[in-house]
Amino acid sequence: MALVRYSQPGTDVFGKRFTDIMDEFFNDAVANRQNTFAPKIDISETEKKYVIDVTLPGMKKDDIQIDLEKGRLTISGERKFEKEEEGKTYHRVESHYGTFTRSFQLPDDVKDDSINASYNDGILNITIDKSEEKMKRQIKIK
Repeated sequence: MALVRYSQPGTDVFGKRFTDIMDEFFNDAVANRQNTFAPKIDISETEKKYVIDVTLPGMKKDDIQIDLEKGRLTISGERKFEKEEEGKTYHRVESHYGTFTRSFQLPDDVKDDSINASYNDGILNITIDKSEEKMKRQIKIK
């Protein structure tokens, strides 16, 4: 049996219970959701490198792609919903599934050939070394 959204035609908001209004709101939001999600990303900086942490729970590293083109770092992939079982009907799925793409323009002071990535416990960690020649330096006034 599949769940089908039911909307009561011709009823006004005041004739509904609060829970019915909230259920309708959230059901519409889920029904209109596209097959995409945006993973949470933390970007930090130390004196010698940039660090990007991407939260990708439940994904395999083979499903993640990292590209660098013209100073733009792009992280993309797909999180698949593979839990369907015969005889099992889901009534609520709050996890986000689908494709994602996140892009970031890297600063001028990075070493393009120093980008390293590792994936552990659902966290993709990318480190990028800063170029010593391009690092900010203070100029003394004479």
